[in-house]
Amino acid sequence: MGLEMGMITVDCAEPQRLAEFWTAALGVPVTADYGEFVMLESPAPGAPRLGLQRVPEPRSGKNRVHLDFRADDREAEVRRLVELGAVELGRHSAPGLEWTVMEDPEGNVFCVAAKEAH
Repeated sequence: MGLEMGMITVDCAEPQRLAEFWTAALGVPVTADYGEFVMLESPAPGAPRLGLQRVPEPRSGKNRVHLDFRADDREAEVRRLVELGAVELGRHSAPGLEWTVMEDPEGNVFCVAAKEAH
């Protein structure tokens, strides 16, 4: 197939401020800052980069798309992300899967699951 995912872009009010959270959360640097659009380095070879794009309107309602992450130690990662400015919204489970729903500092929803979860 000729199509591959290169970047996931999140709409936000302040891309540089939100980049501070996501660079710390993912342990990656900013690769480009165009004022209205900030790109972060890919967190792993072949993984999509994260883009942060300024938009004039605030987020309203539930995200139509959200980011899902996996961690070796979900509890420790959730605590670390809260210290960085994220908010824990809830914990959920399904057979063989447990995850925590969170919001970044601008209210964009994302999830953290245990790495062995599929």
